[in-house]
Formats: sequence, C-alpha cells, structure tokens
Amino acid sequence: MFPVPALAAKLLEHIRRAELIKAGDRVGAACSGGADSVALLRLMLELRGELGIVLSVVHFNHQLRGAESDADEHFVFELAHRHDVEFHLGSADTAQYAKEKRLSLEAVARDLRYGFFAEMASAPPESGLPNKIATAHTLDDQAETVLMRIMRGTGLRGLGGIHPRVVVEGEEAAGHHDSGHEGGHGESSTEVIRPLLPFRRLELEAYLGEIGQEWREDSSNREPRFTRNRVRAQLLPLFEREFNPSVAESLAELADIARAEEEYWQNEVAGWMGTGIHWTEPDWARPASAGAGALVQVQPATPDPKKLELQERLAEAGPLVMDASVDLVWLLSEPLAIQRRIIKAIGDLAGFPLEFKHIEEVLSFAARHDATSKQLALPLGWKVEHTPDALVFRTPDLRAEERIPVDYAYPAKFPGRIAIPEAGVVLVASEVPLRLEDADFDKDPGYNRDQLFDPALVSETVVVRNWRAGDRFWPAHTKSPKKVKELLQERSITGAERKHWPVLENRGEVIWLRGFATPAALQPGPDAKRALLIRETSMDEDEE
Repeated sequence: MFPVPALAAKLLEHIRRAELIKAGDRVGAACSGGADSVALLRLMLELRGELGIVLSVVHFNHQLRGAESDADEHFVFELAHRHDVEFHLGSADTAQYAKEKRLSLEAVARDLRYGFFAEMASAPPESGLPNKIATAHTLDDQAETVLMRIMRGTGLRGLGGIHPRVVVEGEEAAGHHDSGHEGGHGESSTEVIRPLLPFRRLELEAYLGEIGQEWREDSSNREPRFTRNRVRAQLLPLFEREFNPSVAESLAELADIARAEEEYWQNEVAGWMGTGIHWTEPDWARPASAGAGALVQVQPATPDPKKLELQERLAEAGPLVMDASVDLVWLLSEPLAIQRRIIKAIGDLAGFPLEFKHIEEVLSFAARHDATSKQLALPLGWKVEHTPDALVFRTPDLRAEERIPVDYAYPAKFPGRIAIPEAGVVLVASEVPLRLEDADFDKDPGYNRDQLFDPALVSETVVVRNWRAGDRFWPAHTKSPKKVKELLQERSITGAERKHWPVLENRGEVIWLRGFATPAALQPGPDAKRALLIRETSMDEDEE
C-alpha cells in the first residue's frame, strides 16, 4: 500500500466497488490529449501498482483537424514515453469515411474508434494487447447524453445513457452499438470501462492543475454544429443557473436508475418468449414434407426459377422469417407498461424496428373488438393480424415480396427525427445557427451551405420516401434538374441500396436527395441567422 491523492483514492474505491478492474488485467487508457483523458491516464498511473494491472496508452487519430490532430497524437505519444508505458496508435480519415457512408462525423468517429478497440480484441492473448480499454467519460458526459436522448425522444433504455462497461467483440470492425449488454468474454473480445463516470469535469481539471500536468484543447469542442457542444456550452449551464445547480448529478442518477430498471425488464422479457409469445415458421417457408403449399427442395437437374428466387430471398440478411403469436387474453390483462414491452420485444427479436408510435398503434389495434381478421401494416413489410384468440405478427411472404420492401413513405415533422428502417438510417432535422463570421464556413466538410435549408421555405410536415420513377431533383451547382435515376447512376449507386435511396418530398416536390446538395433556391440567404440542417445517423447511433 502507498498513499494516493484524494481523487485517486476516490477513484480506487469506485473501481473496486464496481469491480471494473481485477489484478492482472491489461488496461489501455484511451487518451485523446484532452483534460478528461489525460486525467484518466495520470490517475491510472498512480493506481496501477495498487490495482496490479499492466497499463498502456491507446490513441486514435481521426485526422479531422490536420496538423492539430497530429500534434495531439505527438502529445499523447510523448506523455506515454515520459511515463514509460506502451503506446498503441490507430488512425483513419474520418471525414472521408463519413462521406462514403453518408453518416454524421460523430457517429463515424465513434465507429472507427471502437473498431480500433475491436481490432486489438482480435489479437491473441500472447500479443500483450489490452483486454480492457478505459475511456474518460465523465458525469458531465453522462448528463449531456441523457439530456440529448430526452430531447430527441427515448425510452428507458436510452435514459440509461453511457454504461459503466460494455464488451466489444473482435469481429466488430465498425458499427459497434453500446447496448450495455454483457457479451461473451472469449479470446476475441475486450471490455470497455468508464471509471470516471462519477466524476465532474472540473474535478479532473483541478487535479491536473495540482500535479502540474498540461493537456490539449480540441478546437472542435467549440463547434456549434455538434449537438453535444451546444448542450454543453448553452443548455446545461442554463439549467444549472436558472433551475437546478445539481442538474448534472440528477441526470446521472436518472441514468443509474434507468439502467437498473432496464436490466430487470430485459430478464422479464426473456421469460415471456417461451410463454405468452410463440414463434412458428410460416407454412410457405417449410420443406415439402410440412405441407402442399410449402417450399419444395430444388433438384439440380430441373431448377425451378421461382423456388430458386425464394431460396435466395430466404438466405438474404434481414428480419427473421418467423411468425409471432401473442395470446390476446394475456396481453390485454397485463398493465400498459408490460403490454408495450411485449410488443417492443417482438420487433427487437424479429429484427424489424418499432418506435413508440408503432407500439401504440398495435395496442390500439389489439384492443379493438371489431378487428378480427383485419391487418395492420408495420415497418419492413411486416403485418399484425387480429384473430379471435391472438395477435399474430406475420413476416413478409417472400414468394411475392422482397426481404426488405422497396417502397416506403413516412410523414415527418421538421425539425424532428424520422427512422427509415428500409434504408437503415435515421434523418435528424434541426435548426442551427449560421456562423457567417467564420471565413472557412463554406470549406467545412461537416457543415456547409449545401446541407442547409431556409426554414421558411420548407413546410413543417414533409414526406420521407424512397425515390420513384419520374422523380426529378435539382442539386445546387448544376445547370438544370435531372431524373433521380440518372443522378444515382452517375454516383454508381446500384442494387438494393439504390432501390431504397431516400428523398424528401415537400408540397409535391423532391427537395432533398440523400448525398446531394440542397437546391440553391432552398438554401438560406446571406442575411439568415438560422438554418435547417438535415443529417443522417445510423439506426444504432449512440451519441457519446
């Protein structure tokens, strides 16, 4: 035992109480060079002997700020070298990757970072690479995350915010989703832990001041185009000043409560799957022995084109090809909270997303006494059927339908958020301030006029749909409108991706086409103070 400063002692107590680290762990401290992550590294350096761990430093260069990003990398390398700990470096052109994937910089940066963690997880144990990654998420980050999720709309799972630990599997090169579930701890997984969640950012900065440790300031943390930055700089200070000085702590406590509640409900859901919810394979998808109308095994000598097509569709990735039946008496006798959980669980397990509005529609449909034999349409071609005794969720009949249907259309209110499960994205429209004083405004790849609309020129209600034959669009910087089909061909967008490509229709006109510039006539004028920004996120985006 050796004496440690007060903050390090507090951290040690938390790590032991939460069982985040055990003796013998190889822990990589993720360090960006900012105050929080530098404090994490210095605190772990003080505690590594007490914890009995092998400590190293992990840094990912997102290449978003040119020389500034390289200077951050050099700073962290020198810090690791000075304290004689191993340095692990990852790097990627995040802006280019975001452009290719047509996702937000925040989402892509996180995917790439966790992909790097996953790569290390794939290495054999004898490599000596970390089996745990410690990130520097703080109580402030937790409060910001919970508040952002409340604003965009969330359930109990979302209120859980940033989880103290999550397992990253080695095969997950990107697109990691922090659900908070504990995955397998095999040789190809690593655990990400967040030991600083109970601590405020100001505590950590004060600690660095006491020990004379410098850190790097990330200029992008001041960019108003990022929602988190506006919440951090404007919204939380307003709440603390005008309503509740302890609002950050209150939001973090809410996250703790929500995670515990969600864990309980997840265990309950698992029990329902074999009792009130029953899964069966549709007749049309069964082998020939199951019935006359079932799928017949195709003989190599005489292939049937229709059966070959069906087999191909059955083999495609997508939602389950299973029907789910829920006993109506049981469902309607349960409290509303359980009814909602039951319907949500079916969508989650089957692989078709159900938002709150869908769940409410299904429950309203279930309670109707005149709904016998009628159907209700759900995302991705699923339907729910009301029978005398059960609510039956029907998977699309792949003999006549695609695994994921082509045509879709959803009304949406802007500003707002709309999920497009067919295209695998979520569109988020928000009003943002224009930074006309910034000389580099038009050069910024993450936030420029070609992505903005004048709010006065777009009606509050629009339609989000896939493009259709005959649609035309006029991107800025082009001479005239073109058919959407031709624009997608020019970008070499083909196959199923092209079929599901989303557009926005406003007053009968296509005003937005994914990946293309906003029409010049709809962009904000030179004196505009605010604009409407439409950005894309993945269905699983976790804004940490």
